[in-house]
Amino acid sequence: MASDRGTVTQPKGRPPALFPLFAGIDTLPGIGPKGQAALAQMGIERPRDMVLTLPSGGITRRSIARVGDARAPEIVTLAVTVERHTQPSARGRPMRVQCSDDHGGDLTLVFFHPRKDWIERQLPLGQRRIVSGKLELFDGMAQIVHPDHILPEGEELPPAFEPVYPLSAGLTQKAMTKAAEAALTRLPETPEWIDPQVMAARGWPDFATALHQAHHPDSAQGLSPASPARARLAYDEFLAHQMTLALVRREKRRSKGRPSTGDGRLRQAVLDNLPWPPTNAQARAVREIAADMAGDHRMSRLLQGDVGAGKTLVAMLSALIAVEAGGQAVLMAPTEILARQHARALEPLARSADIRLAALTGRDKGEARAQILEDLREGRIQILVGTHAVFQKDVEFRDLRLAIIDEQHRFGVAQRLQLSAKGNAPPDILVMTATPIPRSLALTQYGDLDLSVLDEKPPGRQPITTVMISDERLDQVADRLQHAIAEGARAYWVCPLVEESEVSDLTAAEARFQALRARFGDAVRLIHGQMPADQRDAAMADFSSGVAQILVATTVIEVGVDVPEATIMVIERAESFGLAQLHQLRGRVGRGKGASTCLLMYHPPLGETGAKRLTTLRDTEDGFRIAEVDLEMRGAGDVIGTAQSGLPRFHIGDLEHQAGLMATARKDARALLERDPELSSDRGKALRLLMWLMSQDESIRLIGIG
Repeated sequence: MASDRGTVTQPKGRPPALFPLFAGIDTLPGIGPKGQAALAQMGIERPRDMVLTLPSGGITRRSIARVGDARAPEIVTLAVTVERHTQPSARGRPMRVQCSDDHGGDLTLVFFHPRKDWIERQLPLGQRRIVSGKLELFDGMAQIVHPDHILPEGEELPPAFEPVYPLSAGLTQKAMTKAAEAALTRLPETPEWIDPQVMAARGWPDFATALHQAHHPDSAQGLSPASPARARLAYDEFLAHQMTLALVRREKRRSKGRPSTGDGRLRQAVLDNLPWPPTNAQARAVREIAADMAGDHRMSRLLQGDVGAGKTLVAMLSALIAVEAGGQAVLMAPTEILARQHARALEPLARSADIRLAALTGRDKGEARAQILEDLREGRIQILVGTHAVFQKDVEFRDLRLAIIDEQHRFGVAQRLQLSAKGNAPPDILVMTATPIPRSLALTQYGDLDLSVLDEKPPGRQPITTVMISDERLDQVADRLQHAIAEGARAYWVCPLVEESEVSDLTAAEARFQALRARFGDAVRLIHGQMPADQRDAAMADFSSGVAQILVATTVIEVGVDVPEATIMVIERAESFGLAQLHQLRGRVGRGKGASTCLLMYHPPLGETGAKRLTTLRDTEDGFRIAEVDLEMRGAGDVIGTAQSGLPRFHIGDLEHQAGLMATARKDARALLERDPELSSDRGKALRLLMWLMSQDESIRLIGIG
């Protein structure tokens, strides 16, 4: 990396004007090995990182003429005369410097562990000094402990609003400010990369001015994401990110797909057998998918739908397009329970279209598995439903045209690529998620995919009454449950997430199962992730058929379990679950004709965060509204799941508060690439510079002549 202090090998193609910003951080004044290590902890390794690290707060200082004008405790700046130094009377005691203002007001400056010679140099007896710091009253006397500034008269006063930078151990505000000022001097002149109309409409400054203003705010408003300087800089980050996604998307589209055009007969056979027609949203999504599949380019589409919006039907109709075109489709689910559930739900639809659908999970062994693999290879199975077992090398398709991935955030990118390698040519890809994701996050995480949203519920879905109830009323809940079960109801009882450990979740579930079994006898079944698959299936089958009426479960039932007759959902210690998870669990009821209820049982006293989660869920069934609240409460990484989120780290951009800017950046990036595919216009060249500046080096290779 560095052969000499600050010498850095620059990648091929990086404009020389940016070299000073991409030098070592130790080339900035005052940054030695210790400072370099402290800055590295904050992710600051180059002057460019320093430039994009903005103040996180600020201090308002009021200039006053006399000590008596202070409204203690308050940060003030005033002129004083140094009267005397009082040495500490004992070790560990502070040194005090008595001062007075021009009106006879007294002020004591207090220093702990001081060096006597330093104090005598800074505050010589009889001299006037400007001091600034937090003035407080101690036994009725005004004092400032360790003033922030001590200046001779005539020097420039500290600003009325002083920005404060984030720090890590071993760094001071002074060192940080000095490094930031030095880094700003390395900014080259940059051409404008933002669309002039966007600039004019928003009233944004140019890039260099925006950085200077953001580092030197003159009031607290300058720290707000909505301030023109910060909004512009956030947009720069979003634009570079969306350019990258637009380039990746273009690259995917350049990879030739095979047009799959169906004649509609199989789809019509399924539609003719449905109890009611698809919603407008379902019909629109199928049209969008059919148009993609008929094109020359490979489809990469995200189907996003709330709980119960009918994604399964859209998936089946999409799979039938592949079959009508003479090919095969695969639907992959993250768990065995969900894969088997999908297979059961789709089997009647496959029968009505007179095609063969099979399930393949890790449980299939021996001759049965060998037969499925042979039928798949020979094309006798048109639709395969499975878990990650379909990645195994011996799983071969005769003509795989469509791969559908359910619950995308549980699959890694590497697995998506593995799946793409199946079949003669890479298949079209449809990603489905039942987790409503706020639009800003969908654009950030899936910006390379086209988006279809199911925003209507099919007819027949019942509203769910959601009630919050203290677990001190557990006996009343059991009484009500007994009454409902006597009338033929079926209920889920989900056990708490005691902590992130399967063992403790399991203990909680087994204890509740034993307690309910004691009261309700053979009507209760237990299901959890560590049970042998056949036992789990048996418990599920008993509940589905009505042999059992209460199913005690861990969150293994969170996604995809579909028993229309179940109308009661009890969630114990509901405050320990995330909002999205609670919404998914609630979505297991309200699937049939009966009125449904969800009981959110909490353990008092309920904290502020838990209360907000539960009241949000009680007050709305709109998954997208719930996702927005979840985003506000937890932040972007947690909503998608930090480990798999794949979200970029923005220095300045704030996804929670600047979703609109992300949407504008996406539109702008796509439009520019269509007009100027090689980014060879003046604005295109400016955008290349922005992408180098934002470290999107990898993407620049995708431009073509980049």
